[in-house]
Parts: sequence; C-alpha cells; structure tokens
Amino acid sequence: MKATLTALAVSASFLTFAAEKPNILFLIADDLNCAIGPYGDEAAITPNLDRLAARGLVFEKAYCQQAVCNPSRSSFLTGLYPDTVGVDDLRKGFRETAPDGKSLITLPEHFKNHGYFCQNIGKLFHNMGETQDRRSWSIDEVLHKGTHADDTVFKNTPAHLRTIKTEAKSLVTEDFEVPDTVYRDGQIANLASAMLREHPAEGQPFFLAVGFWRPHLPFVAPRKYWDLYDPGEIPLPATSTPPAGAPDIAIHPSREIRGYGGTPRDRDFTEEEIRNYRHGYYASISFMDAQIGKILAGLEAGGHADDTIVIFTSDHGFHIGEHSLWGKTSNFELDARVPLIVADPSQPVSGGKSTQALAELVDLYPTLAELAGIEKDLPSSLEGVSLAPVLADPTASVQNTAFTQHQQPFYGPRSNWKAWGYSVRTDEWRYTEWRSIANQEILARELYHHTNDPNETINVVEENPDIASKHSREIVSQFDLP
Repeated sequence: MKATLTALAVSASFLTFAAEKPNILFLIADDLNCAIGPYGDEAAITPNLDRLAARGLVFEKAYCQQAVCNPSRSSFLTGLYPDTVGVDDLRKGFRETAPDGKSLITLPEHFKNHGYFCQNIGKLFHNMGETQDRRSWSIDEVLHKGTHADDTVFKNTPAHLRTIKTEAKSLVTEDFEVPDTVYRDGQIANLASAMLREHPAEGQPFFLAVGFWRPHLPFVAPRKYWDLYDPGEIPLPATSTPPAGAPDIAIHPSREIRGYGGTPRDRDFTEEEIRNYRHGYYASISFMDAQIGKILAGLEAGGHADDTIVIFTSDHGFHIGEHSLWGKTSNFELDARVPLIVADPSQPVSGGKSTQALAELVDLYPTLAELAGIEKDLPSSLEGVSLAPVLADPTASVQNTAFTQHQQPFYGPRSNWKAWGYSVRTDEWRYTEWRSIANQEILARELYHHTNDPNETINVVEENPDIASKHSREIVSQFDLP
C-alpha cells in the first residue's frame, strides 16, 4: 500500500510539473534570409509562416553570430559567441573546442535536465563529421546527417539513367513532379507531425527541434512549388553590384553555388540564370513553408497549440545575387540578419506584432529557459541575454548592439584565411572592421547607414569618422581586440 501511495504521489507531482511547463517547438531553417512574407518580400509565398507571425512576435532586427552553418549553430545551441565556443569552420566539434566542452550543457540538454522529453528531427547541429550531439536528446536524432547534394533526385538516380550529365555533386536546381517525401524535409515534417499528434496532451513536456534542410543549395523542390511562381515575374536583385567603396576583402567569389552542375565557373550569371536560381530559392522556401504547415497542423491535432511556445528562425541569412554575391559567409546585412518569430500563447500582448528590438541568436538559450520557467540554474557561462521582456512589451529593448563576424576568404584551406571581419549592428548603423589574421592590423572598414541606405549600397565610413570610431570601440570591447 505504501508503494502504491508513493507512486500516486510521484504521478501527481509529474502531472503538476507537466501542466506548469510549456512545450517548445523549435523550427530552424537553413540559409534563409528575410525573404519571407512577415518581412515584406512580396515575392515569397509563405502562408504558414504568415499565420505563425500573425500569432507571434516578429523580430525585425535579429542577427546570427557567424553566417555559416556550423559556427552559427554551435553558437546559439550553446549560448556562446563563436570565439568562445571555438568553432569557426564546418568541421570542428564544440565538445572539443569550447571551454569545458565535455561538460558543457547545450540548450536542449538544459531542457532535458529539467524533465523535458527532447527530440531532434532533421538538421539542428551541423551535418558534417561528429558535430551532432546525442547527449542533448532523449532519443536518437534522425534525418540529421548527410550532404545537401545527396538530398536530390539527381544524386539518387543511377548515373546511366540521368538525362543530364555532369561531374558536379548535383544540379543547382531541380523541379521534378514528385511527392514532398522524396526530399528529407517532407520526411521530417511527417515524423514531426506524427510525434506531435501522438504525444499525450497531459504527458511529459517536450522540446521538439525540427531542422529543415532547405532552402540551402541546391535549390530543389517538387514542381508544384515552382509552379506557384511566374518565372517572368521573379524579381531581380535590388542591388546587383558591390557597395560603392566596399573593400575587396568584403566580397567573395560565390564559390558555393558554382560547385553545382548548371552554373558557369568562369563568367557572370546571365539574367535568365539569375531568375532561375532565384526562382529555385523561392520554390525551396515555399516547399519548406508547406512542411511547417503540416507540423503546425500536427501541433493542433495533438492538443498542444495552447501550451506550446513555437520559435522559427534560420541559422543565418543568404544572398541571391545582391551585391554580386550568391550564398552566405559575409558580414553584410543579408547574411547577418535572420528571420525570428516567437509565438508564446502566454504572451497575447505580442501576438501579431513586430519589434525593432535588436536580438542575437545567442539570446535564444536564456530566452527559452526564462519563458519555460527553468532559468534559475542556467549555466553561468551563457553570453546571450533573455528576450522575454520584449515578448512582454514589443516596444522594449534589452541591448543596443548585435555582433556578427566572418573570415575571408572562407572556403579552402585555413592557410588561405587573410582577415577576420568584425561587425556590429545598431538601430541605425552597420560597422565592419577587417583585421589581419597575422597581426591584427586594421586592413579595411565599412559603415552603412541603414536609415538612409537599408540595402547597404554606399560605404560612408570616411564621411563619418566619429561614428566609425564609436563602433570600433564597441568591437574592440566585444571581441577583446588590441
């Protein structure tokens, strides 16, 4: 009888805990710039993200800490800046590079340690090598490994049956008439939706992380998503040339996209090619958006919509021809800025609103912990700040700066790296300082006035020495530079 009473007491305690703790649904896109409906790009067709934004808070000034997958993800999933976590390329694992990395507690691990069922479906930690992290999850990760090129009909068609011949890893675009589940994101959506439908509404609170593989290159999606767009109306880049006065070190040769079949290696892209690649990017976004719709439907069908905080973001932004660039790995606004939507049912005041408050992805860790009420024993090493005050009052602000960094030229051996670019974003300005890796000498500087020049078309650093000096001091302090 005593054992039965004890079991009943434990059960009651667990149910009380489950009722008090909100679930977390963490949706991560890959290589998505702010070309989505809530951010004003009318070309992107994203009805499900639009609906999520209508019941959440849209952060219009949210920024990644480094615009490439592994460094960014290692940063926001540990709550540490890239220099602290020690991940600056596509191969390093944060368990080996971060201070006390073996005992470091990740964002999902913190939730697991507080009684949450934590599951990862898709690409959350990076997909290369040993950069995943099984200990962060309650059960094995799924659909989290592999290359993006492997997630194509082309790569999975025997060579002798391919209608197009190329030595490249895959074609840059693909528009076959196939079901969504031919691609990983379709499979990810089905698994995530099933989990949400089947998880008991009164059961253990969950932290479900869903990592999409799109719209990362190659730009592939079932044909029905391409058909949403009129190819002749695909807009060209707002600015297709580098900013006036920008230093050469700030511009890269778009090596990533040129590694796929169907792209020229030795010349500029034609207008027809540019429209096609941009069409593919938009189609990939709409494909991903449809998968989000399936997952949100599963959330509602499982009875979790009223007690689940939904977060949507991307690991970094992306250029699709702007500034002559294709891809990420820069410090420009389009690479540094990310979409961020937080829909918290307990914060109706922020539903359907947007905020100009500056935010960094490194802030997600303390933010989610506070929203879930498990912030009391956060790791003392966290470097972000909680955005919870902004959820309570969208006019509030918790920081005056957002920092991003990147080295150039990024691709290729580390011995090719010449300089680190350190960038700070304020309400009005983006200032970037390029420093020699060899001796920390300042090689070049950039300053863009976002109030007057939101597309960053003119480097005005020479005309504004006082502003540049002020932001330079902020960078020196943040990155501990001489």
